[in-house]
Amino acid sequence: METTVPGWETVARSCFFLGTSASLLLSVPGVTGLQGSTMLESLEDADFERGMANESDVHAFFSLDYQHVQVPFEITLWIMLASLAKIAFHLFERLPSVVPESCLLIFVGLIMGGIIYGLNDKSPPVMNSDIFFLYLLPPIVLDAGYFMPSRPFFENIGTILLYAVVGTIWNVFGIGFSLYGICQVDTFHLRDISLLHNLLFSSLIAAVDPVAVLSVFEEIHVNEKLHILVFGESLLNDAVSVVLYKLFRAFCEMPSIQTTDVFAGIGSFFVVGIGGVLVGLLFGLIASFTTRFTDNIRVIEPLFVFLYSYLSYLTAEMFHLSGIVAIIACAMGMKRYVEANISLKSHTTIKYFMKMWSSVSDTLIFIFLGVSTIGDNHEWSWPYIFFTIVFCLLWRALGVLVLTFIINRLHVNTVTSKDQFIIAYGGLRGAICFSLVFLLPDFQRKKLFIAATTVVILFTVFVQGTTIRPLVDLLDVTRKQESTPTVGEQIHIRFLDHLLAGIEDISGHWGQYYWKDKLEYLNSKYLQKFLLREYAQPKSSIVLLYEKLERKHAIELAETGQLMYGPSHHPLLHTDKPPTSVIESDSLSLDVVDDIQKILERNLYKTRRTVPAYNRHTLPPGESEPAEHAKQILILRHKNWQMQMNSSDSDHVIKEKGDSGSLDGGTQPGPRLCRSLTAKHPRETPNVKSNRSRSVGFIIPLRQGTPQWMNDQETSKSPISEEK
Repeated sequence: METTVPGWETVARSCFFLGTSASLLLSVPGVTGLQGSTMLESLEDADFERGMANESDVHAFFSLDYQHVQVPFEITLWIMLASLAKIAFHLFERLPSVVPESCLLIFVGLIMGGIIYGLNDKSPPVMNSDIFFLYLLPPIVLDAGYFMPSRPFFENIGTILLYAVVGTIWNVFGIGFSLYGICQVDTFHLRDISLLHNLLFSSLIAAVDPVAVLSVFEEIHVNEKLHILVFGESLLNDAVSVVLYKLFRAFCEMPSIQTTDVFAGIGSFFVVGIGGVLVGLLFGLIASFTTRFTDNIRVIEPLFVFLYSYLSYLTAEMFHLSGIVAIIACAMGMKRYVEANISLKSHTTIKYFMKMWSSVSDTLIFIFLGVSTIGDNHEWSWPYIFFTIVFCLLWRALGVLVLTFIINRLHVNTVTSKDQFIIAYGGLRGAICFSLVFLLPDFQRKKLFIAATTVVILFTVFVQGTTIRPLVDLLDVTRKQESTPTVGEQIHIRFLDHLLAGIEDISGHWGQYYWKDKLEYLNSKYLQKFLLREYAQPKSSIVLLYEKLERKHAIELAETGQLMYGPSHHPLLHTDKPPTSVIESDSLSLDVVDDIQKILERNLYKTRRTVPAYNRHTLPPGESEPAEHAKQILILRHKNWQMQMNSSDSDHVIKEKGDSGSLDGGTQPGPRLCRSLTAKHPRETPNVKSNRSRSVGFIIPLRQGTPQWMNDQETSKSPISEEK
């Protein structure tokens, strides 16, 4: 017989009955009765909970735990809502040509913010600044820096830096001092806003936002120089704005400002910019060196591009440097070497994943910008807000005019007046200044700065972003050329680069072509040896393509049986003996020839498509497929070769028969060496035997009985003639 240990319920019940009986026997109805009743209630509650637990264990077929998946679920819903809004926006063909996509996303955000505010009767959640700067902004900047055309960027780097650095400082101090003058008017009741607070506000409101500029200027397709000037300025001026923002914020918290503090702020400006560039280049070189060893693990190649880029951004932010400058330098520094190391599939993966990632970030930024606009965190002072918009437009226009006047005096390729207007009018504000304004320290007029920033963003995105396309059409601004440059144009560009570099070297002027030539020398001599997997390649892609075409042409001649085997170079010293063609007696078997042909067709002519990236020693193939170019060139050369062979062989045989008598009686001239590129047409210069697999031909007198390339019977039996 088994014995069981009684549970705590049995023990409790036993104690309960023992206590009750003891209280009855001793007739003590006071405390013991209260304790017994309390214990009884607790036991009944325990029995009820145990019964419910058992019932839930038996009958729980469905349960809900929203708190467990709340954050990823809501993020997914926001992304889906924004994506569906973009799909609906592009269903209307005329709407995208009138209204920018950013305006639609902000409008959707305004609707959602109004719904949230109406249901909850409180302000919607504001986009956290850390989420924006650490998670949403890096993908957009990485996509812009990785696919930025390097040649126009570095050709206009002086103009971009002048607009970004000097122009931003001009706008900050101009707007700040002008708003401080408005605050001194007694009618507006704004005397409590100090000069430092106005400069702090102007440092964040003067920043041209790269997200807004990208979303608008990519839709209107302006010319490449105008786009790179506006976009390059918007990328680099963020470093200036963030440095000035932190500087004035620190000044506002100081009881007194010393001269050393001012010089320390100026020095920190250069440290932030140059330090960001160095951090980005360091991680770019590490990424290039890492992809050199991913030949056997192609699937993780795209991962290194994203990891090292994001690490450069985080490292720069960790040391209080410019993360935007760091990630741009990393992307532009590693692109050239990474694209040469990774496979074509990895390049496609990087391209589309980067575009998708930046598009999602851009969508979420504008959605939350609209959502955060609705709320009670605003203080409306219409004179201050109105003059903020006016001063933003005025000081930017004056800065562009003054700086462009200086640039045009120093450059040959000037900025036109139409481009100046678009640059001044295209200074859009966006999420960067919106995130910075919420980072302001708490003071009396913080809500006024939030309201002014919101109105400026909505004005620039909706008014300027919507009207910039009609203005571009009205002013007839030069648009971007969609067609890729031809090989001849690229050859002339490279030729002019070499020519101008030589002129600068001779004249002792250290211009951009001189430094470009020095950097290319450093790259070809040192960097490529350590960063490229396949370093032993022709320097020029034109030479590489030409060699491939020549090899394919030689294989075609060998397949048709029309290629003569002979020495590659005839001795030039012994000119008394005419060269004779040597025909090899040993021939390969048909199986071996078939295997060689299959190997060559499968491996020799797979031309890789690379991303267009200009440099003087590697000519880009362009956006079209190089294999298609090679195919078209080969088809044309094959047709011309067929026509020339048929006509030249027939004329050659006729003239040889007619001139055979005169050749027997005359003197025998020596052979002359000539190049196929300089040799005349076979019709004009008969008696030419050329080795078509090489670039060397010998003009020799033909004797009777000299073997010919092809007779009439062989011509009629050749597969080429059958194809015709």
